[in-house]
Amino acid sequence: MRDLALGADLACINTATLGFREPLEITARRVAEAGFGFITPWRQEVDELHPERAAQVIRDTGLKVGGYCRTEYFTADDGAGRAAAVESNRRAVEVAAILGAPFVVAVVGGLAPNARDLRGCREQILEGLEALKPTLKATGVAIALEPLHPFYAADRSLLNTVEQARRWCERLDPHGEGLFGIAVDAYHVWWDPDLEASLERASDRIMALHVCDWMRQTGDPLLDRGMMGDGVIELARLREAVESHGFEGPVEIEIFSKENWWKRPPQEVLRICRERMNTVV
Repeated sequence: MRDLALGADLACINTATLGFREPLEITARRVAEAGFGFITPWRQEVDELHPERAAQVIRDTGLKVGGYCRTEYFTADDGAGRAAAVESNRRAVEVAAILGAPFVVAVVGGLAPNARDLRGCREQILEGLEALKPTLKATGVAIALEPLHPFYAADRSLLNTVEQARRWCERLDPHGEGLFGIAVDAYHVWWDPDLEASLERASDRIMALHVCDWMRQTGDPLLDRGMMGDGVIELARLREAVESHGFEGPVEIEIFSKENWWKRPPQEVLRICRERMNTVV
């Protein structure tokens, strides 16, 4: 397993970790000064009409772009809504190419607002992802499918396990062209009893590894993620499992923590992130 203390080129900060409190220009500078080599921005921080400005901001700091967050949900109650989601996600891919991001992270959507049809909504998602293939091929940007914890199935994601993501990749990219892969987020997959076997089967599809921690007494499944080492996830074991199958990308910290880490000074958060990457992850 790689030693994360060896260099900044192994560590990435997802800007959600700092709570979107400052402009991207300031956030990127802080991330670089804290010794990280990569940054993953969110769409809300980027003017997608003029993404070259954000690209220049990031380049000026010397950072590389780990990925781009995230897709719109693909499910909707009507065809117009689904078409609008595809168009939005197509633009995200185009912007990712300008930023230099290798992939767009896909949070695919849960049930459509007035639906109970799991199978039908999953098919909507797959059709929407399929529609992005021409843009993926034209730009060289991939889609990293992120399975979310089953807690989110109703409203955020009907993609919930690494094994399910692997099967979707096989359907969407049967010839292994690199158009679709998997973002493994510790927060969402740590509970899965088949996780290690699933990672082995999906080894050639893994594009990203996200880390944080699941608090034993979580106050909010969405906005109460823990700093690495403060919760129950065997993060070093998960990273070893992912890297033993060939993953060589940066390890990305992504912490949603409205009542704790988002209230602390950004410099403190980044310092502790760096320490925990070296001692816990």
